[in-house]
Amino acid sequence: MIKYDLHCHTTFSDGRLDVAELLQRATEKGVDILAITDHDTIAAIAPARDYIGNNDLALELINGVEISTKWESFEIHIVGLNFDPEHPVLQSLLLEQQQKRELRAQEIGARLAKNGYDNVYQDAQALAKSAQITRAHFAQVLVERGVAKNIQGVFKKFLARGKTGYTPSNWCDIATAVGAIQAAGGVAVLAHPARYKMSNKWLRKLLSHFKAVGGEAMEVAQPQQPPTERQFLGRLSQEFELLASQGSDFHFPMPWVDLGRNLYLPKDCQGVWRHWGGTEE
Repeated sequence: MIKYDLHCHTTFSDGRLDVAELLQRATEKGVDILAITDHDTIAAIAPARDYIGNNDLALELINGVEISTKWESFEIHIVGLNFDPEHPVLQSLLLEQQQKRELRAQEIGARLAKNGYDNVYQDAQALAKSAQITRAHFAQVLVERGVAKNIQGVFKKFLARGKTGYTPSNWCDIATAVGAIQAAGGVAVLAHPARYKMSNKWLRKLLSHFKAVGGEAMEVAQPQQPPTERQFLGRLSQEFELLASQGSDFHFPMPWVDLGRNLYLPKDCQGVWRHWGGTEE
């Protein structure tokens, strides 16, 4: 059985492992086919391909990205897989997204500074190094300063809607993300649909919209997931005639989330890899 992990992150966005560390860990965990899906950037793809070739890793890399979008009052993430990273339409959208991300980061820093938390933006920038600054970087800084016990606590206390550092996003809409991915020859996947804290009625409304604008697949399987949720998402993928994807959404090693861990599709789901001729054998 081929082991696919089609959602993970490096230090080019909010992951903790650099490209080499991530690829080595994927190999150690028995992953056969991996997609690096950093937030609104494809900067990891070229160095990842170089590292795999230079070190003869038994690992196939699928081009990937995770694009942030706005739909209704929700921030929805769309994963793109197996696209041409040089396509100008996709490159243009990602540049716009990166610019929006930087402006948002500056505003978060300004809002925190007004409330007595000085230089958080600068510290987050130093933590991110040459990568994009994400809210996870702000969270890490505030945890290190001792103002919250963990990243989840920072989001709840500082970055959630109505809190001190909350800054509304200005991402593109779902149709724009799907269109750019498809223009580049890729397949558009609705990321982690169970995480958006919406009712089943709203989830079906989201899936209907995603399908209507050309979306082709949805994530069904993740490591830390009740079996009932996986089965439910599998049924939804069939109901909306969407291919099914799987991915760890790996950012750093945790006991319950790791590359390739507990990733399998429910019976009768059609794997997204069939879109590019992959198999389960």
